[in-house]
Amino acid sequence: MAYPGQPVPGGFYQGGYGGAPGGPAFPGQAQDPLYDYFAAVGGQDGQIDADELQRCLTQSGIAGSYKPFNLETCRLMISMLDRDMSGTLGFNEFKELWAVVNGWKQHFVSFDSDGSGTVDRQELEKALMTMGFRLSPQAVTAITKRYSTQGKIAFDDYIACCVKLRALTECFRRRDTTQQGFVNFHYDDFIQCVMSI
Repeated sequence: MAYPGQPVPGGFYQGGYGGAPGGPAFPGQAQDPLYDYFAAVGGQDGQIDADELQRCLTQSGIAGSYKPFNLETCRLMISMLDRDMSGTLGFNEFKELWAVVNGWKQHFVSFDSDGSGTVDRQELEKALMTMGFRLSPQAVTAITKRYSTQGKIAFDDYIACCVKLRALTECFRRRDTTQQGFVNFHYDDFIQCVMSI
């Protein structure tokens, strides 16, 4: 499946030993422009938690307004990329998330045909299809009911939907060894898969 903003293979800092993750690895090398922003938001511990991510995304204006991002959406985004299971994002994880969120933003805007800052069921269905999801009309309707307010899905709810679909699809794909679209779950495995998102 194709996902807008799909991370670069590896997704880790390639600079060997050296300074801060976003800092110059070699004298004269430019520092990553996102690092200063990350350091300002992340504070002393060099990590970004859900509250800090919420402030960061809200202040950036990426949602098109200064309405705060839903805290649960921020937790979902962290869980998607939190490889060390710390509940926070280091710089490289943050940088990857920033690329993914920007990709989803461009995708969202391209399907918001009326420029309302929201997508409806039909726009969502088209967006999901272009991301490679082949879902039944019933599944799209269920997703729309879950993430919409009066039939309209705002950007941060769209992000929450994309994060969950991506994570659930990856969980399913790892268990679908024959790639036939069918898996058997033990109850505990199912609960771990769903509750870790």
